[in-house]
Amino acid sequence: MKIIIKAKTRAKITKVERVEQPIMNFSKTEDNRKIDLVTYRVSVKEAPITGQANEAIIKALAEYFTVSKSSIRLISGQSSKQKIFEIK
Repeated sequence: MKIIIKAKTRAKITKVERVEQPIMNFSKTEDNRKIDLVTYRVSVKEAPITGQANEAIIKALAEYFTVSKSSIRLISGQSSKQKIFEIK
């Protein structure tokens, strides 16, 4: 499953929340079907320095989806506030 993350760094608390309004972001699958990507807003305490915020986002997503951190991969948006993650 691929999801879009809107990251908020240097927040007071760490939290993951699903954005309720539908956002039309499409990704093509291997068989060229288009799918709508679900968007989440993730707030983390860490600053975006040397990948600390990305690691904190991965940890927060792992807890939210109850999967291991190794099951989550950052696909794009290494240095952007909008990121795409894949969760296996």
